[in-house]
Amino acid sequence: MQDTLRITEVFYSLQGETRTAGLPTVFVRLTGCPLRCQYCDSAYAFSGGTLRTLDSLLEQVASYRPRYVCVTGGEPLAQPNVIPLLKQLCDAGYEVSLETSGSMDISAVDERVSRVVDLKTPGSAEVHRNRYENIELLTANDQVKFVLCSREDYDWAVSKLTQYGLDKRAGEVLFSPSHHELNVTDLADWIVADNLPVRLQMQLHKLLWNDEPGR
Repeated sequence: MQDTLRITEVFYSLQGETRTAGLPTVFVRLTGCPLRCQYCDSAYAFSGGTLRTLDSLLEQVASYRPRYVCVTGGEPLAQPNVIPLLKQLCDAGYEVSLETSGSMDISAVDERVSRVVDLKTPGSAEVHRNRYENIELLTANDQVKFVLCSREDYDWAVSKLTQYGLDKRAGEVLFSPSHHELNVTDLADWIVADNLPVRLQMQLHKLLWNDEPGR
């Protein structure tokens, strides 16, 4: 029997976040997540989905002739077969990123993959799920992401940035405002005032398409 993954959707769009924001990208969204962040914008991927073979996924990805592929969720690492999928995507020559909640071990992920690792803030309601052991595994190819709900979340994120020297461990540290909870202008002003070595994210897909699934 071929290896399979439960998939919510595969689509081609512009990357809305991370260091490849604005670049045409194929998204492979896996089904299921053990976390329940209070601001989650992909809860539709918690359940359902369709069982797909790795071969069929690779064939669909190739049909778009992409340069960039993003494997996301849900929580992709909750399905063990995502590890061989990531390797095969890299072998096919794509620039691959993995979006993960930061609650699961990233050590088995192919080193060619840019691991976008969330650190969950107190405002997420899942701060206790952070796997801090992942921080020691970060390289310049990886990215650390904070979704911020308040000034308190910002101060917490700055403390973690400093405590772990995240800007030295990862290639990018990303600060993103939680939709409808934190004013992006306020966040921009705080970053400038504190002269932080971080990148502000505004989630381009929400500005363009109001975060419609599959766009």
